[in-house]
Amino acid sequence: MFDEDDLAAIRESRDDWESETLDPVLDEHGERKDRFATVSNLEVDRLYTPEDVADLDYEEDLGFPGEPPYTRGVYPTMYRGRPWTMRQFAGFGTAESTNERFHYLIDEGQTGLSTAFDMPTLMGLDSDDPMSDGEVGQEGVAVDTLRDMEILFDGIDVAEVSTSFTINPSTPVVYAMYVALADQRGVPREELRGTLQNDMLKEFIAQKEWVVPPEPSLKLVTDVIEYSVAETPQFKPVSISGYHIREAGSTAVQELAFTLADGFAYVEDCLDRGMDVDEFAPALSFFFNSHNAIFEEVAKFRAARRIYATVMEEWYDAERPESRQLKFHTQTAGQSLTAQQPLNNVVRTTIQALAGVLGGTQSLHTNSYDEALALPSEDAVRVALRTQQIIAEESGAADIVDPLGGSFAVESLTEEVESEAMAYIEEIREMGDGSVRDGVLAGIESGYFQREIQDSAYEYQERVEKEEEIVVGVNKYEMEDDTSPDILQVEKDVQERQLDRLADVKAERDDDAVEAALDDLRESVEAGGNVIPEVVAAVKTYATMGEIMGVFEDAHGAYRETVGMA
Repeated sequence: MFDEDDLAAIRESRDDWESETLDPVLDEHGERKDRFATVSNLEVDRLYTPEDVADLDYEEDLGFPGEPPYTRGVYPTMYRGRPWTMRQFAGFGTAESTNERFHYLIDEGQTGLSTAFDMPTLMGLDSDDPMSDGEVGQEGVAVDTLRDMEILFDGIDVAEVSTSFTINPSTPVVYAMYVALADQRGVPREELRGTLQNDMLKEFIAQKEWVVPPEPSLKLVTDVIEYSVAETPQFKPVSISGYHIREAGSTAVQELAFTLADGFAYVEDCLDRGMDVDEFAPALSFFFNSHNAIFEEVAKFRAARRIYATVMEEWYDAERPESRQLKFHTQTAGQSLTAQQPLNNVVRTTIQALAGVLGGTQSLHTNSYDEALALPSEDAVRVALRTQQIIAEESGAADIVDPLGGSFAVESLTEEVESEAMAYIEEIREMGDGSVRDGVLAGIESGYFQREIQDSAYEYQERVEKEEEIVVGVNKYEMEDDTSPDILQVEKDVQERQLDRLADVKAERDDDAVEAALDDLRESVEAGGNVIPEVVAAVKTYATMGEIMGVFEDAHGAYRETVGMA
């Protein structure tokens, strides 16, 4: 963007500045430390100038918002048209308790629902399974049958609200319940809006929740995508998630690279199914973490859009603009929250949320300040939501499209993140002999991803312990006084009440209809076709989560991670 004469003049001026202005100050006062780096340990320079972006081509590398390569945003007006969706994560106890929290959030101005499930539901278990004892409703809402879904959305118009479901191994069942609920209420399926996480590759890489092995898990993900594109076209059938990769200890570059690799793996699996890339690609969505290093995070989001647009066109022949636009949800970094001095987390969350907005997110969840201690209280949730509303309404950050675009520092960091992420993606592709999907599966089985993340997590913790990385209130500015706030307590009788409801449903339902539906599902699994129609039919008979997921486990076997660490 600068000609060689301009760059030469800037170079000469910088040399003068360093010798005449900078060096005397460094000689007398020095700097705070010898090395400055991001949370991901990406070294940052003291000063950035046009020299650092000398190779940048405005039209090809940046362009304009709403046009390829979408570095500056997927929409031409971005938040000047409408703000991002404010989607606070909520779920605890029984369906009644979570329904009450949903109504509270809607009344407080939330514009989208986001559902958290308890561990048994996440793992495809019923509340009365021995493995569920003590976990029912503890870290999310318990959902065993369609009856729970009916209560969860009581008084909520599913045709009007956009709902996100943070669910992975048991996605087919939860999705089928939501479709069945719409059918029950006479809501056309094409009116349903929302997002399923449904990202099983990420589970094997980082979060570690699964029922069946990687390949049949991948097949179920693609089943949901194929069915949703046809039946619920406004619903996002997968949210390819870097969030949990980052929470497990990855760097920002690893988060971006591994997430995009997972996304390209799903693209390839859909293509092998015979689907048209321009039919399903617009339905794909992404989910990223936003951490404390604000400029690194903004660079990560901008690089993500540029890589995705380029790869979707060059590798997969995507033609529609919507097929090349990376759209994503952002959640602030849970891993960054501290139990010590928890009110400090309000500041951390604000910085992280601002990074998501400056980076062009489509929806945003802000963590509550007490989440390092317990599920969030109503007060903490309200502050988290108000944080988003203040950024949207008061800060001015929503008034300018890509406000950091053109910053020498941000553009340089964007290029650096892009280059390093693409190097990872190419390495994964080589592991699969030209297939990203096969490379991801091979990387899971060999422990490649796990080792990369483990090494990064260890290095970060080492820097914290050496006080090279400051965590306010933890390794610096500590306080001896107890600063813990009042925290949410899940009702003690939640498991008993959930078990009673499940027993009532089992007593009232038509057992013959349930068994017939499960038999149909078994036949569909054995035939290798898309199983989602049979799952929808099964949930309508009030077959349970565990009964349906048990069919898949019987067919494919359980999975245990056996990789060794190098």
